[in-house]
Amino acid sequence: MSRRVDILTGNEVPGVRRVLARRDFRRLFAAQTISRWGDTFNAVALVILVYQLTGSGVKVAGTVAFEIAPVVLLGFVAGAVVDRYPRRRVMIAADIGRAMVALGLVAFHDRLAFVYAAAFMLSAFSVFFNPAASSVLPDLVSTDEIVAANSAIWSAAVMSQIALAPVAGALIAIAGPGPAFTINAVTFLVSAALLARLPIATRVDPISGTRRRDIADGLRAISSDRFLRVLAGVQGLAALSAGATSALLVVLAQEHLDVGPARFGYLIAAIGIGAGLGPLVLHRFVDDPRRPVFLYGPYLLRGTVDVVLAASSRFAIALAAYGVGTSTGNVTYNSVLQTTVPERLRGRVFAFFDVVWQTARLVSIGVGGVVADRFGITAVYWAGGALLLAAGALGLIAGRSTDLLGPPDNAAS
Repeated sequence: MSRRVDILTGNEVPGVRRVLARRDFRRLFAAQTISRWGDTFNAVALVILVYQLTGSGVKVAGTVAFEIAPVVLLGFVAGAVVDRYPRRRVMIAADIGRAMVALGLVAFHDRLAFVYAAAFMLSAFSVFFNPAASSVLPDLVSTDEIVAANSAIWSAAVMSQIALAPVAGALIAIAGPGPAFTINAVTFLVSAALLARLPIATRVDPISGTRRRDIADGLRAISSDRFLRVLAGVQGLAALSAGATSALLVVLAQEHLDVGPARFGYLIAAIGIGAGLGPLVLHRFVDDPRRPVFLYGPYLLRGTVDVVLAASSRFAIALAAYGVGTSTGNVTYNSVLQTTVPERLRGRVFAFFDVVWQTARLVSIGVGGVVADRFGITAVYWAGGALLLAAGALGLIAGRSTDLLGPPDNAAS
C-alpha cells in the first residue's frame, strides 16, 4: 500500500479509512450523511413545490431568503447556546425539531405560507446543529486526522447529492412531494438516534454569565485576534462573489456557455464530482492545513475559474476546477478553525463565520441579479473572479505575519 505524505513536511498523512475505523466518528459521519440524504430530497421537493404552487421564479427564489434569514437573525445566539450547553443535546434537539417540521410539510405542503415558514424553521434548527457538529469533531479524532475526517464528511455529502437528486426528482414526479418530506423527517430521526450514543467529553471550563454576555465575549475574542479578523475579511469577500456566481450559474450556462437544460445537468454533475473528489485528494497530501497556501489557495483557484468562465464560452474548464476549489476551501477552513480555536469558543466562532458568509451571500445574490440584468451575466463572473482573487491574495499576504490562536491539541487518543 502506498504511503501518504504531506507534500511540504514529508509527515505521514492519515487516510479516510483510519478515521472511519473510529467508532465514535463513524456515528457522527453516519448521522450527518444520512441527514444529507434527507436534505437532498427536501431541497428538490421545495423548489418544485413552490414553482408548482406559484409559477413564479421570484417566489421560488424567496425560499432562499427564508433559508438565509435564520442564520443572520439567530447565528450569534446559536453560537452562545452551542458553547454553553452540551453539544450532543443541541444536535439531537435540532434533529428532532427538523423532523417535526418535515412531518408538518407532509400534511400542509399545499399552503405556500406554511412552506415558507417550514423553510425558515428547518434553517433555524440547522443554525444550531451545524456549529455544534463542527465543534464536536475534534473530540472524536486526533488533530492529524481532522483533514481526513472533514474530507470524508464533505465528500459523502456531495456524492449523496449527486446520486439522490435524480431519484428525488423522479419520486416527486410520480408521487408528489409528500414522500420526499417523509424521507427527510425519517433521516433526521435516524440522525438523532445515532447522535444519542455519541460520547463527548464534558467541558473542563464551562462558561458562566448571561447569554448576551456570552455573545459579547465571543465577539470580543474574535475581534481581538488578527487571524480571525483576516479570515473573516477573506470569507466576506468570497461570499460576495460566490453568492451571485453560484445562484446565477444556470444563467451563465444558457446565455454565455450555450448550454441547454440537458447539458447543464451534466455540468452540475461534473462540478459535483469535482467537489466530492477534491477533499479526497487534499487529505492524501496534507496533514496540517493551517499553512496559508492550503487555506487561501482554493480562493485563488475558484477566482481563476470564474475569470476564465467569463472570458471563454467553453464550459469544459469548469468541470475539474470549479468544484475542487469550493470543496477544498471548505474542508481546509473547517479544519483550521477546529484545530486552532479554543474548545470553549468553537460554537461562537463557527456561528460568527456562518453569519458573515450568509449575510454577504444575500447581498451578493441581490446585487448580482441587478448586474446581470443591466450589464450581462459575464460581468457578474468578472467581478466575482476579481473578488475571489482579492480574497486569496489578502489571505496569503496577511497570513505570512498572522499567528494562529495557538498550537493544536490532540483531542482523541
